[in-house]
Amino acid sequence: MKVVVKKKQLPLVISTEYIKLEAAMKFAALTQTGGEAKEVIQEGLVAVNGETCTMRGKKLRPGDVFCYNGREFMIHAAE
Repeated sequence: MKVVVKKKQLPLVISTEYIKLEAAMKFAALTQTGGEAKEVIQEGLVAVNGETCTMRGKKLRPGDVFCYNGREFMIHAAE
């Protein structure tokens, strides 16, 4: 029997319509700077909604999920 370990999605709450991927990574403390975030995105190390994303300015909206370095975040709208 194969055991599947599901990653825990962490919430990332935004108060705007969207957040750009590099800003979300910095906001989630996955990178120290926006420049570092852009670099790992361009290297193909980030996934958005299950697919590798190399688009630096990718807009994330509530419901979108991004993953980097084994950590997964879901975008949520502030109430």
